[in-house]
Amino acid sequence: MVQKLNNESEKKLIVFLDVGDTIVDEGTEIRDDQEVVIKADLIPGADTMVKTLAERGYTLAVVADGLAQSFKNTLTQNGLYDYFTAMIYSENIKELKPSPRMFKAAIGALDLCEKDIPRIIMVGNNLRRDIAGANRMGITSVYLDWTTRYPKEARDKDEVPDYTISQPVDLIDLVEEINQLLDVKTP
Repeated sequence: MVQKLNNESEKKLIVFLDVGDTIVDEGTEIRDDQEVVIKADLIPGADTMVKTLAERGYTLAVVADGLAQSFKNTLTQNGLYDYFTAMIYSENIKELKPSPRMFKAAIGALDLCEKDIPRIIMVGNNLRRDIAGANRMGITSVYLDWTTRYPKEARDKDEVPDYTISQPVDLIDLVEEINQLLDVKTP
């Protein structure tokens, strides 16, 4: 990875990403007899989103519910595994989102602390898990309204996202906008 020498090119925003129906199309998953996903297709544009954000210098972390091997299989087969600085899976944490332990583990894995929370966004497809979990932690929430597999209506204020996008590639411009806001707020 290329080290940045110019502070102006450093990106302040940190991006936490769910995987199922945020990067990988859950409807295409093929599982083995242990329920490990051995193969799955990406959502259209998800590879472009991940690669573009990483190439622009954003720190990316997986924060996902499921089995570690499932994510390793699908992200590796689709050429995305190495774009992530940290990977937090519910299997290892022994909790599911919206548990704060999932988000705290990702913060810790990136050597961040509580004061860094305003620089983090969580992108996911599940209002109850991804959005509510992020909102309760004070993390900016981005709802990817791509799938019909999960409820689309917030049941309470915790499930109301800060931003909504309809396709993975929509995240690229949104991340740039949010990062610009951070640049304005912090010298």
